[in-house]
Amino acid sequence: MHGSASSQHTPKISMQNSMPPPLIVHVIHHLGVGGLENGLINLINHIPPERYRHAIICLKGYSDFRRRITREGVEIIALNKREGKDFSLYLNLFKTLRRLKPDIVHTRNLGTMEGQVVAAVAGARARVHGEHGRDIFDLHGKNRKYNLLRKAIRPFVDHFIAVSRDLESWLANTVGATPHRIHQIYNGVDSLRFHPRSGKNFKGAPPGFFTENAFVIGSVGRMASVKDYPGLVRAFLSLLEEPAAQERFRLLIVGEGRSRQECIEMLREAGAGALAWFPGERADIPELMSAMDLFVLPSLGEGISNTILEAMATGLPVVATNVGGNAELIKEGFTGILVPPGEPAAMAQAIMQYHKNPDLIIQHGIAARQQIEASFSMEAMTKGYLQVYDKVLRL
Repeated sequence: MHGSASSQHTPKISMQNSMPPPLIVHVIHHLGVGGLENGLINLINHIPPERYRHAIICLKGYSDFRRRITREGVEIIALNKREGKDFSLYLNLFKTLRRLKPDIVHTRNLGTMEGQVVAAVAGARARVHGEHGRDIFDLHGKNRKYNLLRKAIRPFVDHFIAVSRDLESWLANTVGATPHRIHQIYNGVDSLRFHPRSGKNFKGAPPGFFTENAFVIGSVGRMASVKDYPGLVRAFLSLLEEPAAQERFRLLIVGEGRSRQECIEMLREAGAGALAWFPGERADIPELMSAMDLFVLPSLGEGISNTILEAMATGLPVVATNVGGNAELIKEGFTGILVPPGEPAAMAQAIMQYHKNPDLIIQHGIAARQQIEASFSMEAMTKGYLQVYDKVLRL
């Protein structure tokens, strides 16, 4: 039903003390497969239950991706926002916040930022806003209308979180947030779930896809315009012009989105449909990554990519576009190669560099895993968020 709230409960958590821990209400656009959503679920699963409770308000809705939440007692509410401007959404959000009585309301990205005003009116004790990256309609964060909106809402935000240094400086210099109210926290990666492969033994692929000498170029992500997966397909098709390339090169892109069908059609028209596999949205990402030789991310814009971190944890070298926080993750010539965005020829050249040098794949893969263990642990991310939450509640 449009404009109404629906919710999904998991069993209530049992409390030893009479006073339950503070409640954080996370406001997001939609709970489905994506980097922001993956980071939220990781955070909820890793914050000790005696420190904070959680609820999630989805302006649109949620998918089975919510089943990855292992923490008990997390209420998930869908406000079922209508397309376009839906003014009933603000009233539904206000009523939901009044019912939940959160200690902290944590919004993420521009699409939920107006929730900060609603949270203030609803009486939330503290308010946090996170920036996780920008979309195709405002790649560089320079849209005047959007920035005026951000500046208007800025006084309602107690503290900002940026997932990259790039976004941190943009919040200070463009949005005008004072530096002491910004905390930069890198996403953490589950380095137990994602770990170096023991060999390509993935079952369930199309017949003939994983051949003995296949070189699998892989990617995982939302197949939205900002990710530019057609650019990766163009790079792949140019690689197939090499003699005998069709015997070795394979393309594996995991994810759903608007550009998925476009990519499939491009490959089919080029007569290369059998050399690519688009399995859609999957729950077995670690196993699929283990079947890759090289991870490639062709984004036109990026915050901090969870999939790059997961690929590095899997021991894969990464070829990625030099946008957003990608340069903060990839050490050029040490764990991967950065290429200009929107240039399939440069991407193809970087892929070929790895294909021709198997030792480089091993060296960069080992270095990537070491970098994850040293700098991008789940523990470090959780600690950073707890510091912010404790600070705004003055605990």
